[in-house]
Amino acid sequence: VQLQASGGGLVQAGGSLRLSCAASERTFSGHAMGWFRRAPGKERILVATINWSGRVTYYADSVKGRFTISRDNAKNTVYLQMNSLKPEDTAIYYCASKLTWADYVLEDYDYWGQGTQVTVSS
Repeated sequence: VQLQASGGGLVQAGGSLRLSCAASERTFSGHAMGWFRRAPGKERILVATINWSGRVTYYADSVKGRFTISRDNAKNTVYLQMNSLKPEDTAIYYCASKLTWADYVLEDYDYWGQGTQVTVSS
């Protein structure tokens, strides 16, 4: 397994969760990392990205100010801290990686994790 996402669960609206994605060295070092989500009956969409160094991040408008993406390059792990969760955040969350020095990577990821379910109750 090259990318392993974890940390999903059931939480009430307004609550928090932190997702983790553990990667192998081959799929993490020098890679941009992204979090995507797929809500029931909808297409998968980009949630947040972080560049290879961790210095540049991008967020979808729907999560700005509530979610924070970060990475620990020593642990080959990327995180998604999700605060002030809303029922519309309910989805399967996927992490992905792409070998690139680019700062913003919004598509064409190379590797994908298996997904972790996040359910926000109202």
